[in-house]
Amino acid sequence: MAVITQIQETVRFIQSVYKHSPEVGVVLGSGLGNFSKEIEVELEIPYSDIPHFPVSTVKGHQGKLVFGFMEGKRIVAMAGRFHFYEGYTTDEVVFPIRVMKFLGIRLLMISNAAGGVNPSFNVGDLMVIRDHISFATPNPLIGKNQDELGPRFPDMSEPYKKHFIRLAREVARQSDIHIHEGVYFAVTGPTFETRAEYQMIHHMGGDAVGMSTVQECIIANHMGLPVFAISVITDMGIREEENVITHEEVLEAAKAAEPKLTAIFKGIIARV
Repeated sequence: MAVITQIQETVRFIQSVYKHSPEVGVVLGSGLGNFSKEIEVELEIPYSDIPHFPVSTVKGHQGKLVFGFMEGKRIVAMAGRFHFYEGYTTDEVVFPIRVMKFLGIRLLMISNAAGGVNPSFNVGDLMVIRDHISFATPNPLIGKNQDELGPRFPDMSEPYKKHFIRLAREVARQSDIHIHEGVYFAVTGPTFETRAEYQMIHHMGGDAVGMSTVQECIIANHMGLPVFAISVITDMGIREEENVITHEEVLEAAKAAEPKLTAIFKGIIARV
């Protein structure tokens, strides 16, 4: 079945149970699912109930679409995302982004848990993503182009919109939240990086490294959908020579930083 047909069938199902059009789509990363508690919820749909949707398999990802209000705007939040390392195809990883675009969102906001590569970062810091490096992950647009979704060769000169980065600075300043800005380096996972890989990523210009976000960003840009993204720094493998990174520690660090991330997201949504 063609991707566009799958999208249309999924959208029809969602619209049959939720009659409104969300303005903002939010993707919640590992350990960041409590953001959905800040939403004035109208409807929750488990991924398992949605036609053609994959199902989250990773701890820290709840696996449902949450529809409701935040800061007076209708939003849809993915409480749990999909990753290439779970065995999903790139089409499956980005499928929800395409669906949210067809539901009517005008801004995609992405969060993730990431490893710190910039030595000036600390665990619990927030990094607004101003650009990314994606050579280490499969491009989701490889294959026949879906002309109904976007052009064969989409521009990626501004993958994360400067307008929303400026808004994030404003929100952070008014909320007394310290934020960094930097480059996100995407890898496939699921292994955490070796010491040598952290050093390589640092020398190549990365400030943080993670296993998500970039494929979602590419697909959003392909469809002309503006993107804002932010990383929670959950480990610092670049400098902790004796540190052994575990997923449980990543989830714990993400949970601790979640109130700051929520404040940034809510502040931007209020200004959309």
